[in-house]
Amino acid sequence: MASKAIKFLEAHQSETPSRFVEETTWRKENASWLRWSRHLAATLMGDMQDHGMKRADLAARLEVSPQYVSKLLSGTENLSFKSIANIEDKLGITCMAMVNA
Repeated sequence: MASKAIKFLEAHQSETPSRFVEETTWRKENASWLRWSRHLAATLMGDMQDHGMKRADLAARLEVSPQYVSKLLSGTENLSFKSIANIEDKLGITCMAMVNA
C-alpha cells in the first residue's frame, strides 16, 4: 500500500514532463555569457536603484520597450558588444570592464 506522501505526489504529478535536464545542460553550455548577462542585469538594477527609476523610466532612457528592459533584467539575454556599448552610452555607466590578461 502506497504511503500518504506517495499518494499525494501521484495525485499532484504534472502531466508535462520535466525539462530540468535540458535546462541544466543549456545553462552549463552557456555559463560564460550568462555570467556576463547577470552582471549587466545587476549593474542596471543598481543604476535604477541609485536614480529611483522604474522599468518604464529605464526603458525611456534606453529608448526601448519596457518588455525589452525586462529581458535585460532577467540576466539571460545574450547581448552583442554593440548593444552593451549602446546601454553604457545612454546611461553614462560602465556595465562591462575589460581586464588585461
